[in-house]
Amino acid sequence: MNVAKLFWQDPYRTTLDTRVATVAGNDVTLSETIFYAFSGGQESDAGTIGGQPVLTARKEGRDIVYALAEGHGLRPGDRVTIEIDWGRRYRLMRLHLAAEIILELAYQNLPGIEKIGAHIAADKARIDFAWEQNIAKLFPLLQEKAGALIAADHAIVSAFSDEGTQRRYWEIAGFARVPCGGTHLKRTGEIGSLTLKRVNIGKGKERIEIRVGDLSAR
Repeated sequence: MNVAKLFWQDPYRTTLDTRVATVAGNDVTLSETIFYAFSGGQESDAGTIGGQPVLTARKEGRDIVYALAEGHGLRPGDRVTIEIDWGRRYRLMRLHLAAEIILELAYQNLPGIEKIGAHIAADKARIDFAWEQNIAKLFPLLQEKAGALIAADHAIVSAFSDEGTQRRYWEIAGFARVPCGGTHLKRTGEIGSLTLKRVNIGKGKERIEIRVGDLSAR
């Protein structure tokens, strides 16, 4: 099955009426969804299906499987409403784009740097690098250039590069075009203020932690 992933069409949508496609014990799939599952380092959404909390969401091929609590009672064909925690989704989107911008700026200004890990949570994002030097030396430049992109409030394009294989990208004109299947903001100004922190995670490894300031969800 290939579930219709409406979070790509409109990542600002918070509710959806849909149908249960399959049920296997506590695992259910839907005919269409706005509920993002962990992928590319971005954590899953939080929320409910048919009023019941989603315990986990995972990708299986082109489908997304949602685990509900024992005794959920859903059956294939049932009409259900999905509701996502919008505050969490919005912070994930802001932190995701902030991290992607910092990563691209690192690539552009530190030839030979290698990303070896990343994670986007609702409180902070992190990027891990293979790099022998103290990466905090680059922070003034990263803050200046990222701040300029945010202040300019650039439009962000998010679309398929290959719809058949569900490959997607985001792009800021004149800055970067990056393969990514996450949920994305409409404009860079929505990131708001950001701060960077260096963490030494071992010899030859550097971590940048990224946080964003409080901002009312739009």
